[in-house]
Amino acid sequence: MRPRRATTVAATALGALALALSLPASSAGAATGTFTYVYEDLGGGPHLGVLPDPPSRECITLPEVAPEFVPPAHSPRNDTGSTATVFTGAHCDGDHFTLRPNGGHASERLKLRSVVFS
Repeated sequence: MRPRRATTVAATALGALALALSLPASSAGAATGTFTYVYEDLGGGPHLGVLPDPPSRECITLPEVAPEFVPPAHSPRNDTGSTATVFTGAHCDGDHFTLRPNGGHASERLKLRSVVFS
């Protein structure tokens, strides 16, 4: 009886491992796709900022506009599969606005310094 039981335990463990590997990635992973925004350099020239596959549920302060002495970013476009909530302040502080997944966008009137993805 013992060899048969060991075989059953091994088969069960192998089945559990196969099941775990076939499950989708955790929702705490990354928002698949890109998030873009426009920011200006110190000379006033526009540049496109890009966050490819940003992490989910983690506040991201946009590095180009983190200092308060530079103008905030604007014209965000959310081409990720997750909802993006943008904030007027760094560290997800201040007023906020939500952009739907897969193409949600706003005009240059929407100013932002940070974002978090669902």
